[in-house]
Amino acid sequence: MLRAFFIALSRNKFLRAFSERSPVGRKLSSRFVAGMQIADVLRAAEAVNRQGIAVTLDSLGENVSTAMEAERSAAVYHQLLDAIRQRNLNANVSVKLTQMGMDLDPLLAERIVGKLVAHAAQVDSFVRVDMEGTLYTEATIAMVERLHAQHPGRVGTVIQAYLYRSEQDIARLLRQGIRIRLCKGAYQESAEHAFPLKADVDANYVKLMQVLVTSGIYHGIATHDEAIVAQMKQFAPEHNVSPDAFEFQMLYGVRRDLQRKLVQGGFRVRVYVPFGAEWYPYFMRRLAERPANVLFLLKNLFKN
Repeated sequence: MLRAFFIALSRNKFLRAFSERSPVGRKLSSRFVAGMQIADVLRAAEAVNRQGIAVTLDSLGENVSTAMEAERSAAVYHQLLDAIRQRNLNANVSVKLTQMGMDLDPLLAERIVGKLVAHAAQVDSFVRVDMEGTLYTEATIAMVERLHAQHPGRVGTVIQAYLYRSEQDIARLLRQGIRIRLCKGAYQESAEHAFPLKADVDANYVKLMQVLVTSGIYHGIATHDEAIVAQMKQFAPEHNVSPDAFEFQMLYGVRRDLQRKLVQGGFRVRVYVPFGAEWYPYFMRRLAERPANVLFLLKNLFKN
């Protein structure tokens, strides 16, 4: 029920407009969002890298309304790719297709993302095409397949374990050697498309995780669930999976203690670091994913 509540809030245009302009809203978001400007996220990336943790940079925003907005969004990512190379950051980038104009024209979005992937290839980096709701799942996978064929190893995508189709999607992507970030899923989906029970989502996540790490392809295991992390730590040595054959992925500001423990234990960790003024939908989805974050924020609202 709490998850559905925060998902509904993420779509509230009035509350979004108010929050993104409110000093209190920005203070709340700062736990999960690394500032509003490129300079802010680059400072955050350097700080995370100093802890021995890689980063994925994400300029927040989705569902642009004009081609010009889509091009402006892409320009930010081109700046990030150049900055990653110039500053020698252990970093890559993550993009949403709706931010690149997918709702306006899928060909426009593919042209824009294709340029980003080509740029990533030039600077020895990588573009993760993020996954949104089920309306976009097939189109996202198909686009990544085409871009991977043009620039092998420079583009990957995200698979959400709560979808029934995910096992088949993973098999399809693995046949082509495409890198995957596995997550549980952050959108509100019907029982027609997704497992309605958390226990079933968790079980499917573990099954898919084990398929990925034994595939011989480098994937991201995106979870803050300590029980699942423990299962991965046990599974890996039992199946001769090297700690450097995959990476755990977590969100900026979430389970920093667990991130440090994993690094100290010899595992690779990457933190997803978002930034930008359009932070509200992302922020609400983080609260929906992990209600414990609500209590954390309330306790720390008035702390420095």
